[in-house]
Amino acid sequence: MANNKQSFGRFDFVGKAWLFGGISLVLTVASLIYLAVAGLNYGIDFKGGTEIQVKFDQGVTIDNVREAITKLNLGDVGVQSFGEGNEYIVRFQGRQGATDKETNEILNADIAKIRETITTSFAQSNPDIRRVDTVGPQVGSELKRNGLLAVFYCLLVILIYVALRFDYKFAPGAVLCLFHDAVITLAVFNLVGKEVNVAILAAIMTLIGFSLNDTIVVFDRIRETDHQAHEKGFSFIINKSINDMLIRTLITSGTTFVSALCLYIFADGTVEDIAFAMCVGIFFGTYSSIYVAAPLVLLMEKFGVKKTAKA
Repeated sequence: MANNKQSFGRFDFVGKAWLFGGISLVLTVASLIYLAVAGLNYGIDFKGGTEIQVKFDQGVTIDNVREAITKLNLGDVGVQSFGEGNEYIVRFQGRQGATDKETNEILNADIAKIRETITTSFAQSNPDIRRVDTVGPQVGSELKRNGLLAVFYCLLVILIYVALRFDYKFAPGAVLCLFHDAVITLAVFNLVGKEVNVAILAAIMTLIGFSLNDTIVVFDRIRETDHQAHEKGFSFIINKSINDMLIRTLITSGTTFVSALCLYIFADGTVEDIAFAMCVGIFFGTYSSIYVAAPLVLLMEKFGVKKTAKA
């Protein structure tokens, strides 16, 4: 190990690439299986439904709200705490009518019932209905489809960009690295019971961009080192490149992580969920830039992909 350390930061990343690559493979496969079996916890943006946010001055528990709403017999209704204090989210899918017009009439009547129940049952607590959001099932399905297509096309364009920007052997590592980050982040996000909506999809796309930037920086250093020390072999080139960029990677990722962590601690609602996704994604994105993306380039090299270094 002494030969692999010339000064601070001279670590043998390539020597441990197979170990951490195996861990990444297990985590990715486990995440895919979990998401396939459990399914994503979609918010109303993707599955449709109505969401009512209400805040009380004092003395109202989530059980009180749930009990009052359940008496209305509106079907599957959920009540969730929101932020700090006596603030809650009431969600329900809504009942279907014979026509779209009838469905809208039923929905408006159900919303009116909930408003009236909250206003009369908790009048002493001064209820404040802050918002009412409704998304139809068709619109939700279309948003879900467009979101998945956006992620797919994003990864496809990145694959083409990296192949043209560097070399064809770099592209699979970059895309698999981003796929690894997105899938594990979604699995963790789903595991803790948080909802996936349009805002979280935007956070995942942001994470893809963040992780790609870190990966591109390492790839740039690999190409520069290849011109300078080609005769020392590709394992040496990758190891040196990762070490050269290690402090930069840790400072950049660490600063972003601390910012996201502060938002997660002090914010609430959608901002808190986005910050949580960012924290998880930054951690795995930094890890994958070191132990997934660059070592995959070495794997492609060993499998005989012709190297065509570009200036």
